[in-house]
Amino acid sequence: MARTQAADYDQRRAQIVAHAARLYAQRGFLGASVSDLAEACSISKSAIYHYYTAKEDILFELMHSHVMALDLVAREAIACSDDPKQQLRALTHGFMRLYVGAAERHKVLLNDLQHLPQARRAEIVSVQRGLIGMVEGLLAAIEPKLARPGAARAAAMLFFGMINWTHTWFDPSGAVSADALAEMAVDVTLGGLAKAAG
Repeated sequence: MARTQAADYDQRRAQIVAHAARLYAQRGFLGASVSDLAEACSISKSAIYHYYTAKEDILFELMHSHVMALDLVAREAIACSDDPKQQLRALTHGFMRLYVGAAERHKVLLNDLQHLPQARRAEIVSVQRGLIGMVEGLLAAIEPKLARPGAARAAAMLFFGMINWTHTWFDPSGAVSADALAEMAVDVTLGGLAKAAG
């Protein structure tokens, strides 16, 4: 007879991933062992393996849950309006809120993607490319001059370059809020599009 899962099985898995995010953000994926993670979780190493078959499975779950949250925010932003400028604002606000609330996961995503097995890395990269494509489409809709080959992609990559690394310096308790920073990022983007496209 198959063993039934405990009622809190998913919650325990989520707790392991949350501890892994903190640990991997501090030490890097290769710098933190399963024993280190078990200690951080206050459980045994064998208990970790009860919930996850391999260390890479934890890394994948950490990254996948993060990029899927970003994907959901992006899709909701695009659905909220027919105006591409408003869509871009909503998307940027959503991303910044997630970056603040999941800075450790974002850091791990940016620093440790290469440690996933190829097939799983491709899954994460596919979602990331979809996000880039959404922003690329919004920017091209805002500024038609970006229709020339490669221009909209370059603008989208510049946009992500501006917001993706805020976790390295942004202080949520500082003078500028995440929402104010999102507004600044959108204003810088919109203000520069017409000139860059000319």
